[in-house]
Amino acid sequence: MAAETASLLLSQAFPSQPTKITSIKTLAESPGLTSIPAAYTFTPDLHDQVTCVPEGSIPVIDYSLLISGTPDQRSKIVHELGRACQDWGFFMVVNHGVPENLLSSILDGCKGFFDLPEEEKQEFKGNHVLDPIRSGTSFNVSVEKAFYWRDFLKVFVHPVFYSPTKPAGLSEISSEYSQRVREVARGLLKGISESLGLEGSYIDKALNLEQGKQIFIANLYPTCPQPELAMGIPPHSDHGLLTLLIQNGIGGLQIQHKGKWVSVGALPNSFLVNTGDHLEILSNGRYKSVMHRAMVNSKATRISIAMAHGPSLDSVVSPAPELLASSKGNEPAAYAGMKYKDYLELQQSNKLDGKSCLDRVRIQAV
Repeated sequence: MAAETASLLLSQAFPSQPTKITSIKTLAESPGLTSIPAAYTFTPDLHDQVTCVPEGSIPVIDYSLLISGTPDQRSKIVHELGRACQDWGFFMVVNHGVPENLLSSILDGCKGFFDLPEEEKQEFKGNHVLDPIRSGTSFNVSVEKAFYWRDFLKVFVHPVFYSPTKPAGLSEISSEYSQRVREVARGLLKGISESLGLEGSYIDKALNLEQGKQIFIANLYPTCPQPELAMGIPPHSDHGLLTLLIQNGIGGLQIQHKGKWVSVGALPNSFLVNTGDHLEILSNGRYKSVMHRAMVNSKATRISIAMAHGPSLDSVVSPAPELLASSKGNEPAAYAGMKYKDYLELQQSNKLDGKSCLDRVRIQAV
């Protein structure tokens, strides 16, 4: 139904185009396109403040020191991880060990998928948020009033690996990439666990990361004739623990920091990492899931690949009991427990709206 709705909107906006238009890529490549359809127009927020932070102020984590540094080096990195999660909810990871040619290959493979004919991409459209492979446009057109300048491919890659069968080679590349990135994520979560004063394996064991949900999300943001009126993805937080992102050298990611939007650039061969709702829940609010959004531009097509890492679907996530006890007495839990599968379905079935899903499990003080 979502794809048919998008097709109808686009065919009404451009009646001379084929009726099977189901992607922003097709719309963006329409001959003579000089404006965007009204359904894709967002009213600019005049109160939005976008800033560029001084170089070096965004936390940078040297992963090699986390896994193989001296005890002093590792202790310093663990501390820096904790500060990044507390102050930013965001950091860059360098020296992570994932080969640069693999990063390039997975970006090329996803470009190949988005370049497939529309009818071939439709083979992988999916119907439910827990379908292992889904492709489409916007986010959830069944509940949105304005649509996003974005096409996507979402694939579950762990604990069971899935992949589209097209284009040739994508499955093999995404399998290797997913495994390598999962190793980095689990290493980071070990350091984050220690930064909270917990055992390094605490998060891994408590949330059953051996069976943890890993979701591969490729996003295509085509060039837009009116980027100031369009939105790639609106402000939102992620549902899982950590999301690791790469992009094709085209900027567009903005994160919210101290009430302002910060445009984020990436160091060469680095991962951009943001904390998610379930790290906020587990830490009882010590670490905040970061709000972020994706912008579009008129000059270049942006491709990003986000790898979301969450608990196992059956894990009930609630604040770690060890963090609620202190010498001053018990700290009240700020969040109620919810099964990760239920939370995932809740977020993915509704429109993106800030931290609205996190509000569902937040316990209001009386």
